[in-house]
Amino acid sequence: MENHSMATATPENKDSFATSGNADDKQSKAFVNNNEKGGIKTMPFILVNEICEKLAMVGFSKNMVNYLTQQLHMPLTKAANTVTNFNGTSSLTPLLGAFIADSYAGKFWTITVATAIYLAGMIVLTLSAALPQLRPPPCAGDQVCQEANGSQTAVLYLSLLFAALGSGGIRPCVAAFGAEQFVEEDPTQPKKTWVFFNWYYFALGASILLASTVLVYIQDNVGWSWGLGIPTLAMALSIIVFLIGYPLYRNLDPAGSPYTRVLQVSVAAFRKRKIPLISDPKFLYVNEELDASISTDGLLHHTKQLKFLDNAAIVTEEDSLKSSEKPNFWILNTVHRVEELKSILRMLPIWAAGILFATSSAQQNTFSLQQANTMERHLTKSFVIPSASMSVFGMLSMLVTIVLYDRLLVRVARRMTGLERGINFLQRMAIGFFIAIIATMVAGFVEVKRKHAASASGLIDSPESTIPISVFWLVPQYSLHGIAEAFMVIGHLEFFYNQAPESMRSTATALFWTSISVGDYTSTLLVTLVHKYSDWLPNRNLNEGKLEYFYWLLTLLQALNIVYYLICAKFYTFKPLSHKTEHVEGVELTTQV
Repeated sequence: MENHSMATATPENKDSFATSGNADDKQSKAFVNNNEKGGIKTMPFILVNEICEKLAMVGFSKNMVNYLTQQLHMPLTKAANTVTNFNGTSSLTPLLGAFIADSYAGKFWTITVATAIYLAGMIVLTLSAALPQLRPPPCAGDQVCQEANGSQTAVLYLSLLFAALGSGGIRPCVAAFGAEQFVEEDPTQPKKTWVFFNWYYFALGASILLASTVLVYIQDNVGWSWGLGIPTLAMALSIIVFLIGYPLYRNLDPAGSPYTRVLQVSVAAFRKRKIPLISDPKFLYVNEELDASISTDGLLHHTKQLKFLDNAAIVTEEDSLKSSEKPNFWILNTVHRVEELKSILRMLPIWAAGILFATSSAQQNTFSLQQANTMERHLTKSFVIPSASMSVFGMLSMLVTIVLYDRLLVRVARRMTGLERGINFLQRMAIGFFIAIIATMVAGFVEVKRKHAASASGLIDSPESTIPISVFWLVPQYSLHGIAEAFMVIGHLEFFYNQAPESMRSTATALFWTSISVGDYTSTLLVTLVHKYSDWLPNRNLNEGKLEYFYWLLTLLQALNIVYYLICAKFYTFKPLSHKTEHVEGVELTTQV
């Protein structure tokens, strides 16, 4: 067994080592050439694509409840669930986009094709808003509004499907593609990528701010055809700009399907489940040449967790391993491939902690928006703040927090912790979770205040009347959610990118979006159950409900969630990365972290 277990330690692998050296020389030349590209000059071309996607997505989803209830005449709970289902699906499709990018097409072409699909969805959506035959007739007087018929609803869902599919290719790839443009001196201590993620999310926040103000105002005061047509044109422009930047990009070739490798390790470990575990990991199978294309940052070394998976790297007589042949990966895998699966499995508990955060945030686009619809929104006698634009306070607080974090908090924390980034991403996420709890609790108290004002004015039974209470009472909950997002969401995104195996970074970014997806679906489930078994969330008159109880239910769930998260964070094992072996004057040097 010893003769076959270490591919880098046996005499019969001498030829293999020579081949590996030649391959490494070629790879090094390609890597040097690729390193001449990328850098800060590529950012405008890459970020414009994500900004336009956010303009389109947020410009519609922020005001989607109003469009569905006022233009298509959907009941409130059905409209709220349509919004969260659409957002959930848009955050689930990145798994498909990441698979295509990491396995076959690469990130550049995945982004390009996905943007074209998204554009097709936006064109259909704009036509549905512009053509009268694609929506029900407007309400007249006090008559019962006619809800959209089957064909009209089908057109809406078709456009949303295209948008969700396009989003699935853009979301997991743009962040990873942008981070890949920066070459780190030490991949185990990335300095440039965490700064990139701060400013990447700042650009997203700025686009969301624009969508929440200018686009929402156009939708409410000029017309939905213009309000959707403008981001459609922006999406078309983004494809052109993104393609222009092609000569500047660092394009890394796809390294094969990560899902296949995960499945191969699982099958190999299961097939060898009856073999006794090896106590000394140096007898597990290692082959740097085989793993060269999926370990340019360095090899993952063995960890003690999830030992049952180590069986996949145990060499047996039946494996018939020869130096000139690749092993059958359904029977035998390298330590690096086993550790890839371990890394993903270790990330899942932290992934799950983000679900309830997304569930809480989803209410800003549904019930918080309906609260704003009932409140006094006049800034002047003639200017009324669109209810969907209230999210601007969340965006502003998020943007300000990002700037303060990057320019002030990091420097202060760095002196205390000695870390380049000030605090690690797990600590950053914990702060965000705590602030989100406060935000949801405050939202409940504001709802009590709003209903008290409605009762004092005799407007409980008048859902269409404006309650004499300023809409700015909603600012604290929106702002607190924005601050929480600056900590938790960016920390979560950075966690997935940093801790994922390098060949699975698109997939890991997709995991970030799937936590949001599951959070949106959890919101749909909660709203459906609460609506069915209580009187907290009525369809037509929010004043008669008990929305504050729903908010406090979310507060309780989030409090339990942060306890769960802190336990997971305490026992989390960071990705074990070794720099690749370098040959200096005949001496092998390996750096291990």
